[in-house]
Amino acid sequence: MATTVELTRFRVDQAKVDALLAARPAMLADFREDRAGFLDADLVRLPDGEWLDIVRRRTPEDVAASRAKGADLPGIAAFLAAVDSLVSAEEGVSA
Repeated sequence: MATTVELTRFRVDQAKVDALLAARPAMLADFREDRAGFLDADLVRLPDGEWLDIVRRRTPEDVAASRAKGADLPGIAAFLAAVDSLVSAEEGVSA
């Protein structure tokens, strides 16, 4: 079964890395409880303060619905508060 994959690359100041990592479990819990179609996610630390969040969902519609909700839950809001800037965001379907 093909899944929709979100690839979000962002920057985090070194001083906020602990906050980002501490907020991650609550963010994932919020996704599991409130975001239809959420399957799983991986967070990858890249060089130079960049991170890549790989989020898998069932359909593109699930991605759109989640984006429309934004940071409406505390775990999601805390995670996003640690992000300094967005580098790129892409979406595709797994092969």
